[in-house]
Amino acid sequence: MIDQNTTIEPSVQARARAMTAALVAMAFGAFVVAGVGFAGAMEIHNAAHDSRHSFAFPCH
Repeated sequence: MIDQNTTIEPSVQARARAMTAALVAMAFGAFVVAGVGFAGAMEIHNAAHDSRHSFAFPCH
């Protein structure tokens, strides 16, 4: 039996935390892809070469 005070939908705070976590993860991912994409060091370039191409990020 479900109590009347129990809500099935996530609370606004839970949604806000999930959205914040998703936005932080996307921002970090974009920073990593862009930062490595424009990095000058050959080792960094080679380490991320295949992942950049899988995202259609130009590097040549």
